[in-house]
Amino acid sequence: MHPFTHNPLLHTPARALPRHVAIIGAGTIGPDIGYYLASALPGLRLTLVDIAQPALDKALVRCRDYAAKAVARGKMSESQALSVTSAIVATQDYAALADCDWVIEAATENLALKRRIFAQVEGIVSAQCLVTSNTSSLPAARIFSGMLHPGRATVTHFFAPAWRNPVVEVIDWERCQRDVLAWLRWVFAMTGKVPLVTSDAVCFMLDRVFDNWCNDAALLLDRATAAEIDSAVGAYVHAGPFFVLDMAHGNPIITETNTLQAEEEGAHYTPAPIFRSVGQWLTVAPGKRVEVAAATDAAVRERMLGVLFSQSFDILDRAIGQPADLDLGCRLALGFKRGPLELMRELGESETRRVAERFAVERPGMPTPQRPLAAYQDHLRHVLVDDLDGVKVITLRRPEALNALHDELTDEVLAVIRRFENDAAVRGFVITGYGARAFCAGADIGRFPSMLGDAAASAQYARDCSRLLVHLDAMSKPVVAALNGMALGGGLELAMRCHGIVAHRSAFLQLPEITLGIVPGIGAMVVPYRRWPQAAGAFDGMLRRAERLGAARAHELGIVDELADDIGQLAQRAVARVHALAGGTGRTGHIASAPVAPPPLAAAEPVSASGQPLSREVLAILEGAVRAAAAAPTLAAALEVGYLAFGASACTAAAREGIAANREGRKPDFGRTG
Repeated sequence: MHPFTHNPLLHTPARALPRHVAIIGAGTIGPDIGYYLASALPGLRLTLVDIAQPALDKALVRCRDYAAKAVARGKMSESQALSVTSAIVATQDYAALADCDWVIEAATENLALKRRIFAQVEGIVSAQCLVTSNTSSLPAARIFSGMLHPGRATVTHFFAPAWRNPVVEVIDWERCQRDVLAWLRWVFAMTGKVPLVTSDAVCFMLDRVFDNWCNDAALLLDRATAAEIDSAVGAYVHAGPFFVLDMAHGNPIITETNTLQAEEEGAHYTPAPIFRSVGQWLTVAPGKRVEVAAATDAAVRERMLGVLFSQSFDILDRAIGQPADLDLGCRLALGFKRGPLELMRELGESETRRVAERFAVERPGMPTPQRPLAAYQDHLRHVLVDDLDGVKVITLRRPEALNALHDELTDEVLAVIRRFENDAAVRGFVITGYGARAFCAGADIGRFPSMLGDAAASAQYARDCSRLLVHLDAMSKPVVAALNGMALGGGLELAMRCHGIVAHRSAFLQLPEITLGIVPGIGAMVVPYRRWPQAAGAFDGMLRRAERLGAARAHELGIVDELADDIGQLAQRAVARVHALAGGTGRTGHIASAPVAPPPLAAAEPVSASGQPLSREVLAILEGAVRAAAAAPTLAAALEVGYLAFGASACTAAAREGIAANREGRKPDFGRTG
């Protein structure tokens, strides 16, 4: 298998997960990287190395504090916390690196220092040990040029706070072995990170966005204050550049990185002189703002969009990173509300061109687009597509939303299927989720709240959301769902309409809609009873009580065709399942079109499996729809029953309460809605 599958977890690694990792540098980010790895990899030995014992002592305290907070918030048990903190040891002795599988350097951004560290490391570790640097700006080719075995080394650039921020840039430089790069991507994806591959340019991809965003903000201080600039750009980011610089003590970093860019790429990258004389900025916290004059607000916004777009054009024109990765990284790592390409699309081509042209006048020498603007929008934003043994593997990639469906993601999946379903070289399709946690956590609420109280609009919304599922129903080529983790709500309804289902043993299925005061509207009240009548009792509990169904039990009931013990095996089994179905040797995912016997719905109290009181009114709508759908003369008619029931549930007081509670992060109170 090619090591550069777009989905990192489709790679079959030649080496196992690491058993002993060392972090060199116990300052700002090193302990955070160590805590993330010790938390994500049970049984891992994690060694922190530093020349200063006080730094090591503080690092251990910080890790214990992280674990204590995780316990207090219910994210970790006492025993898990103890396991994590006891796995982390600190030392000043480099000899402790001898049996490491992986050494991560997180020392000061000093090229000579990093080279000395790696020379010392190579004299201690085995030839099989991987070596990476956490630098945010120094190219790998410079750092590792003096190594005896540079093929095992690259840059893995974490973002603060490294124990929580999901993004890691993995640098593809000319001497790095392909299997090393692929293994690093696989490990990060297995442990909940989002690895983004970039080329070996100074500052890589995301730091050149952030550093120049901050630098141009400082260059605007002749016309606005720090607080005004942070307020003006609040439309684009969760926290303004000066607030982030204060939080990260980042002024010296901008001076250092932009000096490096200026030396490499031109004087237009020279850092603003004010960074050398200011220690702290007087600004506003996220969500707060000061009054900004309209003309100043517009000028600041345009200038900041200009530098964002300029860097984005340069990154893509020079193939430093990929377009979807750029937008995703800006959102997840840098706190942008929308990625730069999303912002360009939202503004439109003529307005984007005007902003870019104005910026080029104000900042001569900075990058300008080298292609038509439409070319920067020609990419898939939310899905990855791989070709494994003649099967197109479509990965839903919205890690910030546990791969939840929304209109654009649905349309991208449908577009990929339509593009290849008549291609004789393509045997079929697999749909899976990104990462090791979720196949798909349902559907984003999206436009639905605006339709509450309108039965016809809500029913039409359900029909519209079913466009991919109805297409799957009519397909001749097989589509197999590979459940790499939880399949909830609309995500489970998507899996139900695939022609086969394979699942990781830890996956589970759930229909939580009843706990929101609505019914599942795109097939869950219809398909289970027509496709898996032997599992009717399980689906009753899932629909009426939001019960979870584990993958192993779903396999016993015949809902899941096969189980896999690891993620890599899951992909292989899903592809094999497609070939079996395409060859006519496997069971088909047949959904009966004719009426089926109505399921015997025993009387049940309106209480969920977790003990949450439910709405009697919505429960009655659900039960009525299940019976009516079973009796419907065709599958299409049965699905229409479901759409109409969804519309009816949208007109209840329970739906208004459930959706409001979901958006406000609280538990709904159906006691007063009925």
